[in-house]
Amino acid sequence: MTILAQTPAVEEPLPVARKAHPGRWLAAVVLALAVALLARSLVTNPNMQWGVVAHYTFNSIILQGLLVTIELSVICQAFAMIIGVLVAALVQSANPILRGISAVYVWFFRATPLLVQLIFWYNLALLFPHLSLGIPFTGMSESWPMNALISGYTAAVLGLSLNDGAYMAEIVRGGLLAVPPGQVEAAQSIGMRRLKILTRVTLPQAVKTMIPPTGNQFINLVKSTSLVSVIGGGELLTNAQNIYSQNFKVIPLLMVAAIWYLVLMAILSTAQYYLERWVAKDQPAAHRPSLRTRLATMIRQKERA
Repeated sequence: MTILAQTPAVEEPLPVARKAHPGRWLAAVVLALAVALLARSLVTNPNMQWGVVAHYTFNSIILQGLLVTIELSVICQAFAMIIGVLVAALVQSANPILRGISAVYVWFFRATPLLVQLIFWYNLALLFPHLSLGIPFTGMSESWPMNALISGYTAAVLGLSLNDGAYMAEIVRGGLLAVPPGQVEAAQSIGMRRLKILTRVTLPQAVKTMIPPTGNQFINLVKSTSLVSVIGGGELLTNAQNIYSQNFKVIPLLMVAAIWYLVLMAILSTAQYYLERWVAKDQPAAHRPSLRTRLATMIRQKERA
């Protein structure tokens, strides 16, 4: 007797019924036309003076301001990360006084505008005319005029670092909270101290969670350096303002500054994308598709909609 195996029926994929979206296409066409008209008006507007823009794009004064912008961003981000880790660790401290001080710090610097903080640090000499350091009960002390210490650049470093440090503290705290509590309990069970747990267990695991918001915060910091122009910090916008205050080419010089900010944002956004991929390299490839794959997936989803 021969037993014939039954071949399972192959299910064919159901046809996808594509819906017509005339309103969506009409809105897209109207928006594209509006953008094209705006771009045309900017390109053909004689008041834009594109020749002046091209002349000053690689001007030595502009490039010097660009270097100061990059320098300010890197230095302040480094200080902010140190402040953020320390404050986030204090927030989780068992000491209520330390927790309260760190919470007040985060609240104050996030609640007050960055521009106000920069102006305050720049005018610190009005509050403390001199800075004195010495050893108590010895008569050994030294004093310096605050005006000589607090320049526009110094005030920018103080203001940007302290302000960004408050946001970094929340980013680090969120990353630490994302680590499973069992990891900390396991470390405590083998006798590890709190500082060692922080540096060896929680922080390394929190890095993957912290990288996307940290990258976004750094991009915001780069753009926030433009506020330093109010106190004459010597960065990109300050130097552009110094030039157009002499030749009165306001719009072209502002366009030069905008072009360099766009270049910096493009570089940083690309670097952030590849950094996130590098950190997530231990994940399956399906969870970290390439940029081309992501774009192709988005196009296919749009076509099926």
